[in-house]
Amino acid sequence: MIGKLLGNRYEILEQLGGGGMAVVYKAKDTFLNRLVTIKILRHEFVSDTDFIRRFRREAQAVASLSHPNIVNIHDVGQEDDTHYLVMEYIDGDNLKNFIRNHPDLSQGKVINIVRQLCDALQHAHENNIVHRDIKPQNVLITKTERVKLTDFGIAVEANTGTITNTDTVMGSVHYISPEQAKGLTPGPQSDIYSLGVVLYEMLTGDLPFKGEGPVAVALKHVQEQPPLPSDKEPGISKDLERVVMRAMEKNPQNRYQTARQFSHDLQQAAGVVTGNEIDDDYATQVLPTSTGPVEEEEQDEEEFKKGKSKTLKIIVMVSLLVLSLFGGAGLALYNFLNVPEIEVPEVVGMTTEHAGTVLKSYGLKSAVEEIHNDEVEEGLVISQDPKSGQKAKQGRIVELKVSLGAELTDLPDVRNKLLSNARIELYNAGFEYQVEEIYDEETDTGIVLSQNPLPGEYSKGTEVKLTVSKGPEPQIIDMPNLIGLFYSEEGKEQLNKHNLIAENIDYKQSNSYLDGQIIEQDPPAGSKIKEGSNINLVISKGPGPPPRVADVTVDVPNDGEKHQVKIVINDVKGERIAYTSSHSPGEVVVQKAEYYGSATIKVYIDERVIKTKNLF
Repeated sequence: MIGKLLGNRYEILEQLGGGGMAVVYKAKDTFLNRLVTIKILRHEFVSDTDFIRRFRREAQAVASLSHPNIVNIHDVGQEDDTHYLVMEYIDGDNLKNFIRNHPDLSQGKVINIVRQLCDALQHAHENNIVHRDIKPQNVLITKTERVKLTDFGIAVEANTGTITNTDTVMGSVHYISPEQAKGLTPGPQSDIYSLGVVLYEMLTGDLPFKGEGPVAVALKHVQEQPPLPSDKEPGISKDLERVVMRAMEKNPQNRYQTARQFSHDLQQAAGVVTGNEIDDDYATQVLPTSTGPVEEEEQDEEEFKKGKSKTLKIIVMVSLLVLSLFGGAGLALYNFLNVPEIEVPEVVGMTTEHAGTVLKSYGLKSAVEEIHNDEVEEGLVISQDPKSGQKAKQGRIVELKVSLGAELTDLPDVRNKLLSNARIELYNAGFEYQVEEIYDEETDTGIVLSQNPLPGEYSKGTEVKLTVSKGPEPQIIDMPNLIGLFYSEEGKEQLNKHNLIAENIDYKQSNSYLDGQIIEQDPPAGSKIKEGSNINLVISKGPGPPPRVADVTVDVPNDGEKHQVKIVINDVKGERIAYTSSHSPGEVVVQKAEYYGSATIKVYIDERVIKTKNLF
């Protein structure tokens, strides 16, 4: 592609990178004489309408946005089988490489970068665009640390319909939100979760979840709590840690509801990190001085004395005022610095009202955050910060998390559905399940007969008992005789006829049976067994008995009529007709009959046995 001119305008200069869907190039816009970035859909996908649709969706998604922290789309085009997007060229690197190259990023710089991404997401969400693939590789950062969000290739409108179990779960697994991992519809809070993971990685230099494969990592996002950032980097401030953990809450309702809220708390945390107040209207200021002109005219003695007396009074008053102010300020400072410390009481398990009363009696304040909890009754305190027994100054705010009770959700009706589909519905709705299988004469195998509890509103994680049909109960039959049958022919036919399953098949050499014949069976023929039972077989690998030949002579009756002569052989190969033909009266028929192992030869005239011969 290097040197190619796309759209008679864009000259490809060099390859910048690429992903699974497209390759990215640096190019020159020959019309406007500027550098651009061109994303070209990989050729293996040009015939895939889904990929082309996703590729065009990116152009449509970004074209509806205009923000300094989002890469702009300049043009979109197609030339023969080449589909391409023309975007703003960013002279910098992606955030993943930036993190690797700057392992000692200050918390202030991290906050600045993530707040820019919050601004980009807020703009996208206000325009009903959910990115769905927030990760450091999709963030570009210039040399001046200007952040640009890119790659809206799997973005969707915020009101897109529910994903079914046949859809692909999109998004990069290390940054994927729990709801995306479950295959649910991602909303703005999904982007906030992924950005929380990016913030976690920038602060700690590590990912919150790792596993042996994508499925293992995705399940950790759904089921496990991430280690506290301060466990990996003790220098991370508690305020900043609280922001990270709230952004990464499992339940989208417990996360920041907007990127603007996320950014606001980051700003507040930045004030703690840097030791500066944010937006302080009362910060120390230097006031301008005013100097008037000096009069050089001499004053008379009386005016001078009056002025001197007046000045002295002013000096005394000002001095007294200054001393008073310093005294008051000193007293205030003393009182502020010498607030007594107390031991924080235990309020976990109390009602909100009771906890507030107890804390107030100790001179402490309380701030309440209500969250769902499956184990703690509604209205009771789940946790407190600071914890009981810790020291705190009077007037300190104790943060209380109070239970809203178990989060209720709709239990779907999975009766009369296949068990495989029922499992998916229950998992996506947040329910556990156990299965009991029973025989049912009227219902096919694998269909859910009943569920307990019935459909309604229940706590997430409730276990649902499913009763599933195993089909009609099998009948008791006589085990057929399979010895001597060729397994690939009559053997399988007999097994299918009686709904039997050959669970174990062994092969042995045999001089008595031909290659492929069944030589042993368990259970033996005639045993009483259930339809659908498992059986064991041994099959011959040969060489089997060698062929032998017998001479058969038949005297046709001399009664003036023609007769039908038939020779039948029954040996290890089974029963078969060796000869059949019509002959004149009095004729003598001589035939050679080939047989294997022991055999019985029967001669028929007009379908009546006239001779039987056993050969060993």
